[in-house]
Amino acid sequence: MSSSEPAALWELPEGPPPAAAKAAVPSRARKKPAKALKPGEKAKGAQQPAPERSVARIVVDIPLAHLDRTFDYRVPEKLHETAVPGCRVRVRFAGQLVDGYLVERAETTDYGSKLAFLDRVTSAEPVLTPSLHALCRAVADRYGGTLSDVLRLAIPPRHAKVEGEPPAPAAAFPEAPDSTAWARYQRGPAFLEALAEGKPANAVWQALPGEDWPRRLAEAAATAAAAGHGAVLVVPDHRDLTRVHEACASLVGSDGVVALIAGLGPAERYRRWLAVLRGAVRVVVGTRAAMFAPVAEPGLFVVWDDGDDLHLDQHAPYPHVRDVLMDRAHTAKASLLVGGFARTAEAQLLVESGWAAPVLADRTDLRAAAPRVTPVGEDFDVARDEAARVARLPAVAFEAARQAFAAGVPTLIQVPRRGYVPGLACGNCRTSAHCRRCAGPLALPGGSIDGQPKPPACRWCGVPETAFRCSACGSVRLRAVIVGAKRTAEELGRAFPGIPVRTSGASEVLASVPGKPALVVCTPGAEPVAEGGYGAALLLDGWALLGRQDLRAGEETLRRWMAAAALVRPSAQGGRIIVGAEAGMAVVQALVRWDPAWHASQELAERRELGFPPAMRMASVEGTPDAVAGVLDDLPLPPSGEVLGPVPLGEVDEEGNAERERALVRVSRSEGKALATAIHAAAARRDARKATEPIRIQLDPMELI
Repeated sequence: MSSSEPAALWELPEGPPPAAAKAAVPSRARKKPAKALKPGEKAKGAQQPAPERSVARIVVDIPLAHLDRTFDYRVPEKLHETAVPGCRVRVRFAGQLVDGYLVERAETTDYGSKLAFLDRVTSAEPVLTPSLHALCRAVADRYGGTLSDVLRLAIPPRHAKVEGEPPAPAAAFPEAPDSTAWARYQRGPAFLEALAEGKPANAVWQALPGEDWPRRLAEAAATAAAAGHGAVLVVPDHRDLTRVHEACASLVGSDGVVALIAGLGPAERYRRWLAVLRGAVRVVVGTRAAMFAPVAEPGLFVVWDDGDDLHLDQHAPYPHVRDVLMDRAHTAKASLLVGGFARTAEAQLLVESGWAAPVLADRTDLRAAAPRVTPVGEDFDVARDEAARVARLPAVAFEAARQAFAAGVPTLIQVPRRGYVPGLACGNCRTSAHCRRCAGPLALPGGSIDGQPKPPACRWCGVPETAFRCSACGSVRLRAVIVGAKRTAEELGRAFPGIPVRTSGASEVLASVPGKPALVVCTPGAEPVAEGGYGAALLLDGWALLGRQDLRAGEETLRRWMAAAALVRPSAQGGRIIVGAEAGMAVVQALVRWDPAWHASQELAERRELGFPPAMRMASVEGTPDAVAGVLDDLPLPPSGEVLGPVPLGEVDEEGNAERERALVRVSRSEGKALATAIHAAAARRDARKATEPIRIQLDPMELI
């Protein structure tokens, strides 16, 4: 090292460091000890609690059953003005920042330790109103779910830009509409009168065939809006939504009605939802996403075609629109209208219990509006072998279609979907085969024992049936229920040369068709509306619908048939219905007489006798065998409780083991609340143990097979 170089930096001189070296020591190493605080004195920068009601009760957005309650936090002084009840907040929970809603503010807390402060207020908009919070809590309790799961369904995600927009002015009160069309229905004028006076009135409305039902619902909503009350109308799909929205806009104005649907973009959906929350509109039309719409001063709740499975939400806790609107109407002392061409057993229960009144047309008006129904029995049955699956139409069907084409109107052909689960029925009279123990449906489990096929077994309780005897005719023979096959548009086009063929189904659903000669082939639920009505409707393959192994097979078949038949012209104008089923069946008789109320009463009586919903409440537990067994072992049943199963779901291996199983738990209707509480408690204990195996628990499932 040369002499010109300074001393080596790694060599420290003896004695105290010079001033320059002292200044180079980092400041954090020279920090002075903290000054002792005097009694009552706060550290500099410490958060101060709000001057009043500094305790906030928070619902955290965590879908764990054992955390389904509110948690207390301290409101800092800086958030005193913005932390209003119902706002969105962020809090630190278990070491992480999570979203939540501020339910209320209080002066005291029962928590014994020091409360953590709110991290921040995400939005000062009070989106969780007290009435909406009470509704979501009631829905969670009814279905044994958690409040956070229901809040996700009830409140759309926040959009900051939309929230900052100025609120729209409240729409003016509309004039009371002309409701003379309701005079065709018994108790129809009385129901509208109750809406105008703001009195609660519950009704089950059976619409006439060919009825302009969107206009009737719009008249009921406008009557409630004219009296200063809000209305929520829920329909199954977007095609019905478009028709009802247009009808309501014509009566209450475009600024007085809003359409809510889950398919909207996040900004537009939140904008419309805020307009309802802030009271700018009084009439809400939508699909099942609108069942929680926070209308101000509600006076009317409507569900159209409550038997449609689209009304059941597929997210936990799986609420049904009809049940949610029933709770809202009861809590708000508002009116409920359950409408449709057919009637479900649940709606029939409302009528028989006296909770709702039937709104029906006179039989004279019904016969004048209904088309002529002709059953043809075996002629429409699906062929047994694969090679013979072609569209076979009897002479009466050809005649009805040709008459419609001669009149210059289209013909509707309804074809069931493929893929229904095959089951078993009597080989003599075709009555569905049921278990003698629990009345569940029988099916072939597959596999063999000692080289012999396994005997039929129940899909619910799993008990094999080795000595079947039909309850209707006493026959011991069994047969497989026919699996439906679609008739293609090309085959029908060859049967009717020169007539255009249009299809409406899953790939493309038509909203309407012109009133010109055409063959309109559709699957159930995709029937387009024809201008002036159809001249005829051919309801093919009735056994493919009626033979489904489902508790609601008959009810669902009648609902689909009547929805299609309601689009046909009256019999006085040549309208005809050709249905492919035997005339002696109860479902066919209900269609011929156009009497779904009779069929619903028969269905409800049978379910009472057999212990099926809605006469009973039922819970479904699905998951791996270990998970299902763990829930059942930890589930205290009410006195009337009964466990059916578990039974395997899907295919099983050679040893008879299944990857997933399902068990059904049923209790009397009076103990339904106790079952929901027990289900929630069992799920809470399971979550507290941090169980990892997924499981699905659903109360009152629509599909039990």
